[in-house]
Amino acid sequence: MSDTPPLVVMSGISKNFGRVRALASVDLAIGAADLVGIVGHNGAGKSSLMAVLRGTVARDEGRFLVDGREVAADYDVRQARAFGIRSVFQELSLCPTLTVAENTRLSHRDLKGWGWRSAARRVIGKALDTIFPNHGILLDAVVEDLSASARQMVEVARAFSILSMPPRLVILDEPTSALDAQAAHQFLNYIVRSRENGISCLLISHRLKEIVDHTDRVIVMRDGRVVDERRASGLSPEQLVEAMGVMAQASETAVAQLRPGGSGRAKPAAQIENAVLAHDARSRGGRIAFTAKAGEIVGLAGLDGHGQKQLLQAIFRSALGPADAGLRVDAEAAYVSGDRRAEGIFPLWSISENLTVSLLKGIARFGLVSARDEEAAAREWRSRLGIKTPDVRSPILSLSGGNQQKVLIARALATDARIILLDDPMRGVDVSSKREMFDHIRHEAADGKCFVLYTTETEELINCDRIYVYYQGEITAEIPRHELSEERVLAASFGRAEEASDAAA
Repeated sequence: MSDTPPLVVMSGISKNFGRVRALASVDLAIGAADLVGIVGHNGAGKSSLMAVLRGTVARDEGRFLVDGREVAADYDVRQARAFGIRSVFQELSLCPTLTVAENTRLSHRDLKGWGWRSAARRVIGKALDTIFPNHGILLDAVVEDLSASARQMVEVARAFSILSMPPRLVILDEPTSALDAQAAHQFLNYIVRSRENGISCLLISHRLKEIVDHTDRVIVMRDGRVVDERRASGLSPEQLVEAMGVMAQASETAVAQLRPGGSGRAKPAAQIENAVLAHDARSRGGRIAFTAKAGEIVGLAGLDGHGQKQLLQAIFRSALGPADAGLRVDAEAAYVSGDRRAEGIFPLWSISENLTVSLLKGIARFGLVSARDEEAAAREWRSRLGIKTPDVRSPILSLSGGNQQKVLIARALATDARIILLDDPMRGVDVSSKREMFDHIRHEAADGKCFVLYTTETEELINCDRIYVYYQGEITAEIPRHELSEERVLAASFGRAEEASDAAA
C-alpha cells in the first residue's frame, strides 16, 4: 500500500443473519490504487463483508470510514456510489428484460434527457471495447438473450464505465466465474492497468492463481474472521490453500487410481462394462463424434459458446422425449446448471424444498409430500456434500453461492438418473468443496453413473477420463486424461487440431 491515507478503513465489523454469524469483528483497510485479493471457503464471510462495504447490508457492530470520515449507520448503495464504490456481483445484477444500454442507464443517473440512449451506448461501448477488445456484444441486445459470458462482460464494463463520477474502488466478487479463458485474461490484465488511474480493486476468487498473479496482497477469511494477510509477490496457490486450512491437493496418481484402469477403482455396479449411454453420430467426414459410457466422467472444453452447452441440453432433451437428430441417449438424465439464479434454484423456497424437488414421487404418500421425509433427505445430503447451514428449512438465499451450487448438485445426485449433465457446476465453489464434490462424483461414477462435465477451468478437467474440445460447434480433439495439457486444450480451442496433436507428442 502507498503512504497516502487509506481510502476505506473498516474495524470490528460484525454481522449476524439469524443464528448464523457471518462476520466476527473483521478489520480491513484499502488504499488508493490498491489491488487486494480475498480468499476463503464458501461461507467464510467474504461476500457478507463486501455487502457491508457496498451498502446492501447494514453492519451490526464496528466502525467504517471512507476518506477518513465516519460512515453513518444508515449507509446504503446510493452513498457507496457517491464515494465511487462499485461492484461486480457473483449473482449478476443486470435487469434481464432491458438492453445493454438501458442497464447502463440504471447505474448512471446522469444519463437523462432526449439523448440518453446514444450517450449510454457510448459509455458502455467504450468500457467494453477497452476491457474486452473484439467482444462482439450488441449494445441494443436484450440482456436475457446474451450468453452467461457476455452478461458477465456487461456487468464488468458497467462497473468500470465512466460518466461524471469515476470508480475509485471496485468490488469484484467472482468476476471471472462465467468468463472463458480469453475474456478472463483480458479482464485481469485490465484491473492491473486500472491502478494507473488510481482505481482500487477488491478481488474475490476461488481461482487462486488469479489472486496471486494479479493482486498486491491477499487476505484470508475463515468462519467470518480475517485469519491471515500476506503479500501476493512470491506467494503460491498451494501456500494460500494451506492458509485457508485446506488439505493439500491429492496427487495426480491418487486421482488416477479412482478411474478406469486405476488399482483403486471399484467395478461398476451390476458389471455394466462401460455401456454406451449417449452417442452423437452427426459428425461426418472424419470428424470426431461424442460418446459417453457408464462409469465415465467425460469432459467438454473449449472457449465458451462453441457448442458445449448445446450438447448438454440436447442430451437432456433426448433423455426426456424424442432424440435430437443423430443423437442416441439410452438412460434418464439430470442437469445441473452453473447459472443457478436463472436455471437452478427456486429463490422463494427453502434449502430442503430446493434439494428434494426432484424426489417428490419418492417422498409423497397418497399424493401428499411428507415434510418429515423431505427434511430427512435434505439433512442426509447436507451431510454428504458438506452444505454449510444449521437448518435445512432456512431459505435457499441464506446460503453462499457455492453452497447453493452444492444443493443443485445434490439434487441431481439424489435422483435415479444414470447420466448427470454438469454445466460448469463449480462456479463460485471453493477449492476444498470442489475436491470433496469431485471425490463424490468419482465414487458415483465407480457405481456406474455417467457424468458429462463442461467446465471453463482447465484444472477441473483432470477429474475426467476423456475430454472433448469444441470449436465453432465441432469437436476438434478427443484427449485422454493421461495426455491432458493446457497447451493441447488451448490449441484445439482455437481450431488448431494439428497443433493439439503435436502438443501430445
